[in-house]
Amino acid sequence: MTITVGEVPDKERFEARDEAGELAGVLTYQVTGPIVVYTHTTVDPRFEGRDVPALLARAVMEDARSRNRTVVPMCPLLSEWLEKNPGYDRFVARSTRRIK
Repeated sequence: MTITVGEVPDKERFEARDEAGELAGVLTYQVTGPIVVYTHTTVDPRFEGRDVPALLARAVMEDARSRNRTVVPMCPLLSEWLEKNPGYDRFVARSTRRIK
């Protein structure tokens, strides 16, 4: 099964869809100038175990990199993914407190 991720700017989210167009998951965001806050990720239970969160995370981080945006990862799922993928650290705003 192939999952593709695309941005839906008017809904302020990225959507993951299968080849039939079924919505597998979403990752929502808010943009203010050069800062993007990724707020929440949801995955349809039918698609659990198919790497949908990782596909969404990689897509949003590549988008932020291409737009030279600073990322604030409020979404716990994205925060966990970023801990395992330190190659994006220079784009991530960090503080002394974790946002959960």
